[in-house]
Amino acid sequence: MENTSENKEITNGKERVKRISLGVLAHVDAGKTTLSEALLYLSGAIRKAGRVDSQDAFLDTYELEKKRGITIFSKQAQMEWKDSKITLLDTPGHVDFSAEMERVLQVLDYAVLVISGADGVQGHTRTLWKLLERYNIPAFLFVNKMDQAGTDREKLMNGLKNQLGEGFVDFGRDQDRETFLEELAVCDENVLEHYLQEGEVRSEEIRRMIRERKVFPCYFGSALKINGVEALLDGIAAYTEEKEYPGDFRAKVYKISRDSQGTRLTHIKVTGGKLKVKDLLDGMDQKEEPWEEKVDQIRLYSGEKYEMLQEAQAGMVCALTGLTHTWPGEGLSGEEDAEDPALEPVLEYKVQLPYGCDVHQMLQNLRRLEEEEPMLRVVWEEELGEIYVRLMGEVQIEILKSLIQERFGVNVTFDAGRVVYKETIQNTVEGVGHFEPLRHYAEVHLLMEPGERGSGLVLESACSEDELNLNWQRLILTHLGEKVHRGVLTGSAVTDMKITLMSGKAHLKHTEGGDFRQATYRAVRQGLMQAESILLEPYYEFLLEVPTEMTGRALTDIQNMGGECGLPEQEQEMTVLKGRAPVAAMREYPREVAAYTRGMGHLTCTFWGYDQCQSQEEVIKAAAYDPDRDEENPSGSVFCSHGAGYYVPWQEVPEHMHLPSCLGREPKGPEEGRTIERRKTAAWGAEEKELEEIFIRTYGKVERKRQDGWKRQVRSLDDGEKKKKDPAETEYLLVDGYNVIFAWEDLKELAKVNIEGARHKLMDVLCNYQGYRGCQVILVYDAYQVEGEHLEIMKYHNIHVVYTKEAETADQYIEKVVHQIGRKYHVTVVTSDGVEQVVTLGQGGTLISAREFREDVKIMEQQLREEYLERHGSSRNFLFDHLDEELAAHMEDVRLGRKDLEN
Repeated sequence: MENTSENKEITNGKERVKRISLGVLAHVDAGKTTLSEALLYLSGAIRKAGRVDSQDAFLDTYELEKKRGITIFSKQAQMEWKDSKITLLDTPGHVDFSAEMERVLQVLDYAVLVISGADGVQGHTRTLWKLLERYNIPAFLFVNKMDQAGTDREKLMNGLKNQLGEGFVDFGRDQDRETFLEELAVCDENVLEHYLQEGEVRSEEIRRMIRERKVFPCYFGSALKINGVEALLDGIAAYTEEKEYPGDFRAKVYKISRDSQGTRLTHIKVTGGKLKVKDLLDGMDQKEEPWEEKVDQIRLYSGEKYEMLQEAQAGMVCALTGLTHTWPGEGLSGEEDAEDPALEPVLEYKVQLPYGCDVHQMLQNLRRLEEEEPMLRVVWEEELGEIYVRLMGEVQIEILKSLIQERFGVNVTFDAGRVVYKETIQNTVEGVGHFEPLRHYAEVHLLMEPGERGSGLVLESACSEDELNLNWQRLILTHLGEKVHRGVLTGSAVTDMKITLMSGKAHLKHTEGGDFRQATYRAVRQGLMQAESILLEPYYEFLLEVPTEMTGRALTDIQNMGGECGLPEQEQEMTVLKGRAPVAAMREYPREVAAYTRGMGHLTCTFWGYDQCQSQEEVIKAAAYDPDRDEENPSGSVFCSHGAGYYVPWQEVPEHMHLPSCLGREPKGPEEGRTIERRKTAAWGAEEKELEEIFIRTYGKVERKRQDGWKRQVRSLDDGEKKKKDPAETEYLLVDGYNVIFAWEDLKELAKVNIEGARHKLMDVLCNYQGYRGCQVILVYDAYQVEGEHLEIMKYHNIHVVYTKEAETADQYIEKVVHQIGRKYHVTVVTSDGVEQVVTLGQGGTLISAREFREDVKIMEQQLREEYLERHGSSRNFLFDHLDEELAAHMEDVRLGRKDLEN
C-alpha cells in the first residue's frame, strides 16, 4: 500500500510531519480492537492483523484479555500514514472498564467511534458520545460489520442523527459530490454562504468544522475484511490538524502502570516544549506535599515493545521512569490538572481475605493497585478493620481477583456487594467551625447551598482579603476539596452542594496550617448537622429489548422498581424500552429478563447519575449511622478560656463564634468581652479528647500525668556536678529532625544545598541545648524511603541520634517511644505534626511546635551570651571563638554544597 503524500508541507527545506494522538472507542463487541489491528496493518506497523478470537491481537497483551476476548487496559501503538505520525490508543469497550477509557480521553487530539452496523447505536455508545462532548474531542465514525446481512447504510445514518445529534456526514467514496458538499455546508453558516457563491467547500474549512465538532465524518466498512479502513485512514490524514503547543515544557499524566519488572511507569502526553532524560520535574502529590524527581528514562511504547528516547517533543504520548509521586490526571509544569471523571463506581464489595492474611499488608497492596487502576476505589473501615472496594460491575471482580493473585499471591473473595449512596442538602445553611486549643487559632464561616444534580462540590470564596489573607483563603479551599466529607444520614459522601467561604479569622502568632484544616472540617460538619439532608442513590440508564408479547411484563417490572421509561418503540417483533431506574433494583434484573424472555430479551445498562433515594428510611435504618459518634468527623468546635481548651457542641457553636454570622445573626464580641460557661473537659483540649478513644483502642488506657508545659531547668554555668535525679523526674526531649529542619529558615536554606550539613547543624544546636537544659535529648531522622536501612542509634556528644529503619517514619518511631516511656517519665516532643501531637498529649506528655522551640533556642543562646559577657566583659572568649568556628564551618558546608550542585 502506498504510504506517502503527494502534497506535504515544506518547512526549512524539510517535509513537515503532523503528529496526532488518536483514540479508538466503542461499545463492547462493536469491533474496536479488530479495527485497531486493521489500521496498524494497513499502515505497515504490523505484518499481520491479529484477531480477538485467535488471541493474537497486537494490543491485547494481558492474559485475561486474551481469554475473555475483551480489552481491559488501554494500550498504545505507533503508526504513520502519509504526512501523519499517529499514536493510536486502544481503549476498553466494556462498560465495567469505563474509567480506564475515560482517563485516555484527557490526552486525545481526535477519536474514532466505532458503531456496529448490525446493532446501531447502543446504550454505552451514547455514554461514549457524551464523554467525547464533555472533553470536546473531535470524532470520526466508523460503522463496522457492514458485510453482515440486513445492514442498511441510510438507516444507520438516520439512526446516528436521531439518537446522537446533528453533524454526521457520509464521507464514503461513492457519495454523490453535490449532495456531500451540501450536507457539509449546512453545518456552518459561513461555509454555507461561501458554498452558495463558489459552489465549493475548501479543505481547510472541513478541517476547521471537524476540529470545532460541527462535522463528524462517517465511514462504512468491515474491519475484519479490511474494507473501508483505507478510506478512514485517508480521511484522518486529510482532515486532522496538529495542535499548536506552547514553547515551555508541560505535560499531563493520564495513567500509572508497572512493567513486567515492576518498574513504575508514568504515562504522559507532552503538551508543550520538550522533555529530556535527566530533567528534573516537580509537582504536588495527592497529599498536597511537594515533590521533585529526575526523569530516568523516556519510553515510546508500541504494544508491549518500546524504544528509548533522549527527548520527548510536544504532542508525544510516552512513559517516564524515575517518578514515584505522580498521579493520574496530574498536570506537570503549569499544565492544569484533569477534571474529575464523570463515570464512577456505584457498587461496593467487602474484600474477604484467607485465614492468616495480614489485613494491613493487603490494604497497602490494594492502595498500590488503586494507583494504577482507575476502576478501583479502596475504602478502609478502620473501626471494623475491614477493606471494601468500589467497582463498576461484576466483570471487574473477576479481573481484580486475577490481578491480586498474580501480583501478590493471595486468593481473595468478595461478598454480594452493596450500592454506594451519597447525600446532599435541600436548604441553605451557614456552617461555622472554630479551633482554638492553647497556642492555636482558626475560625471559618461557610455558606452551604444545595446544588444541581450531578454538579458535585462547587467551592468558591467571597471573603475579603482585608478580613482574611488570601493565602489562608486558598488553604481553606484546599482543605474543602482534599477529602470526602461524610453526610449525617448514613455517613455517605456529600455531593451536589456549593460551599462558599464567607469569612474567617487567623491569629498573627498562633495560627498554623493545620488549625484551618480542623476549623474547616468542623464548619462543614456543623452545617450538615443543621441542614435538611436527603439521601441520593445511583441510577442506571437502560435500554430493554423484549418480544412484543412480553411488553406488559417489562413495563410492570420497571414500575415496581421505581423506574421510568418513554413510550415503547416497535422494531419488527421486538419492543424497545428506554428509561432509567435505581441501581439497587436493577442489579439482578438482567437474569430475570433472560429467564422470562427465554434468552430473547436483552438489557443494556449504563451509569446515569445520582437522584433522590426512593427508600430513604429503610436505607438509613439499615446503616444505623450515628453522626454524634463519628470521632473522625467532629461537628463541635474548640474554644479557649484562661489558657485551656474546652469543647462546644455543634448546636451552641454559633453563640461562641468571634465573627458575625453571614446569615444576619448579631455579631459576638471577642473572648475577653464575654462570659463563657466552661464545660468539664480535659485541660489539654477537645480535639485530643475526641481522638483519645482511638488511641486507647490501639494502646490501652493509661494514667494521665499533669501537664505543666515544658519544664525549663536552667543550669548555672558555675554549677558543679549535677545532683542525681529520681528516675521518675527524668525529662526526655524527642525531636522530629526533618520537621524542625524544614520549619527553621536557616536550616531549610542549608538543606537545599547540603542536607547532611543541615542535619549536623541541628545536632550541634541540640548538644548546646542539652547542656543548658539538662534533659535527655533524642533526635529522630526519618529513613522511611531508604531501601534496606536498619534502625541505627548513635551517641553524638551528649545527645542520642536515631535513624529509623526502612518503612518506618519518624512519626511512627516517636509514637512508639512516647508510648513506652510516657508512663514513667516526663516526655516532650518537638514537632508541628498533628498526629504526633495527639499521641503525645494522649500519653500525658507535652509538646512544642518547631517554631516555639526555635524561640526557646534563641532565648538559650541569648542567656549564654549575657552570662559570658557578664563574666568576661566585651573581650572575646572561648565560647565565642567556638561559635565563630561553627559559623565558618556552616558557611563552608553551604559553599561545598553549592559547588557539588554546580558539578
